[in-house]
Amino acid sequence: MGISTSSHDEGIAEIVMDVPPVNALTVRGWFDLADAVRDAGRDPGTRVVVLRAEGRGFNAGVDIKEMQATSGFEALVGANRGCYAAFAAVYECEVPVIAAVHGFCLGGGVGLAGNADIVVASDDAYFGLPEVERGALGAATHLARLVPQHLMRAMVYTCRNVTAAELHAFGSVLEIAPRDGLRDAALEVAARIAAKDPYVIRRAKESLNGIDPVDVKRSYRYEQGFTYELNLMGAGDRHRDAFVAEGGA
Repeated sequence: MGISTSSHDEGIAEIVMDVPPVNALTVRGWFDLADAVRDAGRDPGTRVVVLRAEGRGFNAGVDIKEMQATSGFEALVGANRGCYAAFAAVYECEVPVIAAVHGFCLGGGVGLAGNADIVVASDDAYFGLPEVERGALGAATHLARLVPQHLMRAMVYTCRNVTAAELHAFGSVLEIAPRDGLRDAALEVAARIAAKDPYVIRRAKESLNGIDPVDVKRSYRYEQGFTYELNLMGAGDRHRDAFVAEGGA
């Protein structure tokens, strides 16, 4: 359990999140994920990364229970820095990253999928930002890479979710597969990339990042500032305490 990495002969690195019950990562977990993605990309034998998860869903964001059980602000700051590191690692990975999403992809999960190069999803996958209901903000930067602007705003304000089918219609999800076929579908896409000249693919990743209209690192850091404000004003703790009291995972 935790974050694991395995390598395939054709140059595919497979990074798996397995943190029961819902893949809500601790502070350490976010940094471990960032390290795993960066290490995979720096390995000259890696041609493409597949990021996926075991369990009920892809990722449910930060571990709110850890945050509320830690005195002071250390866990809040750690979670924000850990998410920042993991999202940046996916975006800056030296090779393409394919996010294979099943079940729920919420909060920090959207940060990972939104910064990936390609998203493949199961037919039961759904995506959302429940941050407003948790007294926080963030990852709208990454959601805006998956859905149109007005839908992104509506999702932030109302905390509504979108399905993999909706994202497929937008072109944000490349392929939809049955849940038990998701891994194979992601690996098939990865194999098509791995078959290309690895030097050219690495330069393609670098060039595509260079022409992005939005600096995702700066944009996300700006969002995080409002999470700190909400916490200072008491809204953060109030909503997180209610989430834990309701038995949120």
